Amino acid sequence: MMGVVSARTDPIVRTNLFGTALFVISAVVAAVVFTGPVRAVGVVVALVLFAVGIFAFLWSYITAVQRSRTDNIAVAQLYFLAGGSTPKPVKRVMISAMAAQIVVALATAVARNRTDGRAGSTLAFGILVPMFGIGLNGLWCSRHGSFSARRDPRSREPDEQPVGSISEGVPPSDDEMEQNSTHG
Repeated sequence: MMGVVSARTDPIVRTNLFGTALFVISAVVAAVVFTGPVRAVGVVVALVLFAVGIFAFLWSYITAVQRSRTDNIAVAQLYFLAGGSTPKPVKRVMISAMAAQIVVALATAVARNRTDGRAGSTLAFGILVPMFGIGLNGLWCSRHGSFSARRDPRSREPDEQPVGSISEGVPPSDDEMEQNSTHG
């Protein structure tokens, strides 16, 4: 499933970079200017990116479940691009974008410890944005990632059973009733 994918031309990677840049600009401007309309723009950008991230996460999950019938897919590979599932140029861009989202979200959320006399800050909505990066990581990897093939558990030889396992010495059977008949 993994074809030639460029970190510069892939639409998922480009969406991640565009969304990250939009978030960084809106969050930093909102933290510096901190007027009502600018804060509102910062909140809207953060919530839209969060919603896109949730949608991408769910889409990636559904796609990964379909692929898991034939491929061994780990959560860390899927959402954090761990292991060899993702080419290094794509992984570098995607993980860097998510790291920028996290750093900017935390920095802007704590930048204003006092906010116009009320507890909390609209800048805290930025904490939701890294879901955008996680969702797009999963979407990219579920569609283009390279995973090892799933082994059919029925293809195991009887001598491959771990020593001392409950099923040791019980012949394999496809019929559930037949399989349990030796238990009395």
